[in-house]
Amino acid sequence: MAYTVVWFKRDLRVQDHAPLLDAAAHGSVLCLYVLEPSLWAQPDSALRHFQFLRESLRDLAQQLRTCGAPLQLAVGEAPEVLARLHALRPFARLVSHEETGNGATYTRDLAVARWCIRQGVEWREWPQHGVVRRLRSRDRWHGLWQAHMQAPCLPAPPPASLQSVSLPWRDAWPAPEVVGLADRHDPPLRQRGGRAPGMRVLHDFLEARGASYRGGISSPLTAPDACSRLSPYLASGSLGMREVVQATQRQQRLLKAMDDPQARRLRQGLTAFMSRMHWHCHFIQKLESEPELEWRNLHRGYDGLREDEWNPAHFEALQAGQTGWPMVDACVAMLRETGWINFRMRAMLVSVAAYPLWLHWRPVGLWLARQFLDYEPGIHWSQMQMQAGTTGINATRVYNPVKQAQDHDPRGLFVRRWLPALRRVPDAWLFEPWRMPSDVQARCGVNVGQDIPAPLVDLTSATKAAKARMHALRAQETVRAAKAAIVEKHGSRRGARLRIQTKRRKASAPLQGCLDL
Repeated sequence: MAYTVVWFKRDLRVQDHAPLLDAAAHGSVLCLYVLEPSLWAQPDSALRHFQFLRESLRDLAQQLRTCGAPLQLAVGEAPEVLARLHALRPFARLVSHEETGNGATYTRDLAVARWCIRQGVEWREWPQHGVVRRLRSRDRWHGLWQAHMQAPCLPAPPPASLQSVSLPWRDAWPAPEVVGLADRHDPPLRQRGGRAPGMRVLHDFLEARGASYRGGISSPLTAPDACSRLSPYLASGSLGMREVVQATQRQQRLLKAMDDPQARRLRQGLTAFMSRMHWHCHFIQKLESEPELEWRNLHRGYDGLREDEWNPAHFEALQAGQTGWPMVDACVAMLRETGWINFRMRAMLVSVAAYPLWLHWRPVGLWLARQFLDYEPGIHWSQMQMQAGTTGINATRVYNPVKQAQDHDPRGLFVRRWLPALRRVPDAWLFEPWRMPSDVQARCGVNVGQDIPAPLVDLTSATKAAKARMHALRAQETVRAAKAAIVEKHGSRRGARLRIQTKRRKASAPLQGCLDL
């Protein structure tokens, strides 16, 4: 019988799902998810992603059952699974969304494309988010993004409307170690996967929490509620970017008709959030246009800057939350328990790693990819390079962890929550406990170097030396000359307008919220 295979990847929903509706219009469908061991063996995968995926697939399976087509699970590499299915139950069409993932998914998609050509199978892909495949010029990108976001969202298939085909075999969900996951830590306080929890988070943000978005997303104290917390659901595709954009716009219109302070505050928060939605896709487009930025410097003039001076002791201390800088170590502790921290604290972690600790961004980025429940390769690797200073087109961003603590945790509530050993340290010494006189250490029962770590390096001198090296390299004529080509390929064409709108704010302000979703 003729049927179409709907290949679900990072689009785990039935709403606004063009491949599913197209397949239904052509007749019977086989709704397939392929659990690929090679992808889970990658160094950016973690148990928290695996468990979140399982929860998301359970939710998707329920959605599909309502539509009349059960979700079929196959365990194996995608080209081999498709070949096996085609041999046992031939099909002529494969449909899916485009995916901008890591290097492994890119290589996998190339292999699937070659297989489809050999077998004469038509593989049709649809874009999702606002990312444009084979984009020739950034000049057109913003208009294409707007057009995609304003196109009507597609409805879910009606109940019991799908004609279903089943896999000719049955695979069980494997244990994590079977697919190559050595990591055994699943954060106890992480968000749960699936469209249902994602929709609850969306409505709660649009109807209430968004009022705290402006002014609340920078501090790790207020950010867990002020940020939308939608990023893991967008990364998995349980929620579509277009439906979130349009739901936000509908709420903005409703609020505009309400004349009270709370409605105005909520509307202002949602306006700021909408700007971040644009930046979300802007960064993913960079990886789509240049997949190599996942593993090599975007500006090749920075090759060799940090690679040959790797300090494993510094890296191990950072991963363990034992750097000696309380705000850094508290953020690592929060990540361990929740799988999330706000963007400013993410930027601070990368800055500390890249400057005073002088660590190359790639290993640090792999570690953080495993920590972030909402790991989105396109955003993650662009941000890693931007914060490490290797894009060649962005201002140097150096975050002082002591100043960040003073600005965003002035009473020490965040640091004391996540670092119990510091709860007895007096306020005057909390963010720089290594400066405590010995008699103060004795009175509060905290011995620096034993109960808590001393800083790995002198923050001031190490940061100064790192910035000097970076600026010396940036000043070289050959490095400066290569900047124009990077701006042409990856630079935002909205820059002039944004600079006018934000002239009283720091130039990097629009970027600093792009992960606070």
